[in-house]
Amino acid sequence: MANGNARTTAGTETMVGVGGAAESTDMVLNIGPQHPSTHGVLRLRLVLDGERISRAEPVIGYMHRGAEKLFEVRDYRQLIVLANRHDWLSAFANELGVVLAVERMLGMEVPRRAVWLRTLLAELNRALNHLMFLGSYPLELGGITPIFYAFTEREDLQRVMEEVSGGRMHYMFNRVGGLKEDLPAGWTDRARAAVAGVRGRMGRFDDLVLGNEVFRARTRGVGVLDPKTVHAYGVSGPIARASGVDFDLRRDEPYLAYGELRDTLRVAVRTEGDCLARFEVLLEQTCNALELADACLDRLAELPPGPVNQRLPKVLKAPEGATYAWTENPLGLNGYYLVSKGEKTPYRMKLRSASFNNIQALSELLPGTLVADMVAILGSFFFVVGDIDK
Repeated sequence: MANGNARTTAGTETMVGVGGAAESTDMVLNIGPQHPSTHGVLRLRLVLDGERISRAEPVIGYMHRGAEKLFEVRDYRQLIVLANRHDWLSAFANELGVVLAVERMLGMEVPRRAVWLRTLLAELNRALNHLMFLGSYPLELGGITPIFYAFTEREDLQRVMEEVSGGRMHYMFNRVGGLKEDLPAGWTDRARAAVAGVRGRMGRFDDLVLGNEVFRARTRGVGVLDPKTVHAYGVSGPIARASGVDFDLRRDEPYLAYGELRDTLRVAVRTEGDCLARFEVLLEQTCNALELADACLDRLAELPPGPVNQRLPKVLKAPEGATYAWTENPLGLNGYYLVSKGEKTPYRMKLRSASFNNIQALSELLPGTLVADMVAILGSFFFVVGDIDK
C-alpha cells in the first residue's frame, strides 16, 4: 500500500463499562477496498486504540469469480484456461497443478522430456513471481528504485517464456499428458543466457534493499509470525519458512523432476519470522530458482529428442473416483481436489490456494501492532488477491 494513499473510511465503536457508562471509543478504520497498490481488491477492517491495532479482519470476496463452479462445466482440456488466472503471477504453476490432478486420475505417464521442461518452466515462473514482490515490497515502504530493476530482470525472463508459449501472462502451455509443443529452435541457448544474466544481477537487491538501513529498521522485528500460528492457519510457502517451518513439497514430496535435483534445490529457512526474514527467504528462493533452471537446461541438453505430450482421445473422460494433487507454488501450497463421475467434465474441482490461508493469519498478527507497521506487515505477506478470492 504505497505512499500512504490508502482510501479509508472510519467509524467508532463505544466500549461500555459497568452501569452502562461509556469508558472509551475505538476507531474503526477500513483500509481499502479500492486502493490500487494492494495487489488487487482487499479490505482490512481495523479497530484502533490510538495508534495501535486492537482487532483486524481481512474482508475478502470483492474479486470472486466462481472459478470452482466454472470448472464443473468445462471439459478437462478447458480447465487450464480458468486455472492459470487466480494467481496471475504464477500462471504456469497454476496450470501444472490441474493437469497433474487429471493425469493422476487417468493414471497417465508423461514423456520424460515433458517432465524436465515442466520443471524448467515452473522454476522460471517462480523467479518471475518473486521478482515482482522483490521490487514492489520496497516500493510500499517508500523505496522506488528496486522495482525498476525487478522489472528489468522480469522482462529478460518474460521474453523467453513468451517465446516458448506465445503468452506473456497466461501461458496456456500445459496440456493433459504433457505440453502444447516442443521448444523453438535455439530457445535453450537464449533461455540459458537470460537466466545467467538475471543471476549475475541479483546482487542489486542485496545492495539496494537489504543493505538499506531504513528498510531494515522498518522490517526487523516487525510482524513476527510464530510457528504455532503458521500451523494453525495452514500458512505455507516463503512466509511459513521465514518462521522456521521447514517444509517444501519439492524436497519433502517430490514431483516432476525435483527428486533428481536434490543437490541443487536449497530450501531457504529463517527463524525470526519477521518482515525482514520473509524478504530474505524470497530473495534466496529466487536465486535458487534460477540455479534450478540452469540444472534443468543442462539435463535437457543430455536428453535425446522425443515427444512432449501424449495422444489423447477426442473426448477425454476421467474414470469415476476422486484424487488430490498438490504443488509447491511460488506463494505456497496449492491443492487440487478432483472428483469425477466418469464424464468429460469434473463433478467437483476444489482449489486450495496459498494466498487464501496465508492472509487469514493477519487477524492474529496485526492486533497489538502500530498502524505505521501495518503497511510493512501486509506487504511482506506476498499475496495475490485473485488467489484469495478465486
